[in-house]
Amino acid sequence: MSAARERFLVSAAGAEWYATPSGHLRHTANLWPATGDWVTLRDRAIIEAVLPRTTAISRKRAGTGFDEQVLAANVDLLLIVTGLDHDYNPRRLERYLTLAAESRAAPLVVLNKIDLHDSVATFVDETAHLCGGNVVAVSARTGEGCDALASRFAPGTTAALIGSSGAGKSTLLNRLLGRDRMRTGEVRESDQRGRHTTTHRELLTLPNGAFVIDMPGLRELQLWADPESVGEAFAEIEDLARQCRYRDCQHQGEPGCAVMEGADPARLASYQKLHRELAHLERQQDVHASLAEKRKWKAIHKAMRHKP
Repeated sequence: MSAARERFLVSAAGAEWYATPSGHLRHTANLWPATGDWVTLRDRAIIEAVLPRTTAISRKRAGTGFDEQVLAANVDLLLIVTGLDHDYNPRRLERYLTLAAESRAAPLVVLNKIDLHDSVATFVDETAHLCGGNVVAVSARTGEGCDALASRFAPGTTAALIGSSGAGKSTLLNRLLGRDRMRTGEVRESDQRGRHTTTHRELLTLPNGAFVIDMPGLRELQLWADPESVGEAFAEIEDLARQCRYRDCQHQGEPGCAVMEGADPARLASYQKLHRELAHLERQQDVHASLAEKRKWKAIHKAMRHKP
């Protein structure tokens, strides 16, 4: 299923059509439809229920609120696409890898635009250190490395492409599909930033029977995750932490801190920053949940006072 606002493109038995959520689903459902969901239909055009998900790619909704935004569901393989131009940013990759750890989808970093560099091996080595070796280098423009990437898609499984605008996701997807299915745009020469050529999330079928979800470039990625997911994205720091002298070590200069002695300073700073961010999110969620509970009981008591 593909999503665009509140109209959802559903497919079954080789056919596709649009459907809208039922009134009951709008007001009572815990799961709102997202791209990649399996749903039940009534009269073909009404979505009655969303079936349980195996995975969910989520972020904190953009803005000042504290709500979850599900970007895609039931994803087996998350392709984190980054261009080897001004788009390449190890700290941003760490955020995406934390998102993947939370979603339980297997991550694969795709280094695109290798035709722009002679020293691609340096980028591959640095990225492999971040993601445990799950990295593929390609050029969506020339096709180099795309066959190796395509071999990662098993028939019947679902992959999703995520990354910033201008990383080349749509061009890469066109290459994988074998046709110009997705509209592409040029990047600006001044800062290598791209136009948002994908404006909604869509699920497509690859020639070998695998499915792939293309998502718009994200201007911001505010994590929606458990702090444990940070540990999965920084496995070497977690391993060092188990060697610290004190079990509650904060890795901020305590004596016998194995993390301070052995971790890469940039990685450690990113690890601590993400932990602080998620701790703040957790505190704000508690505050909002408490306020919502108070509003609910206030409304109940008010209704009881006016009851004849």
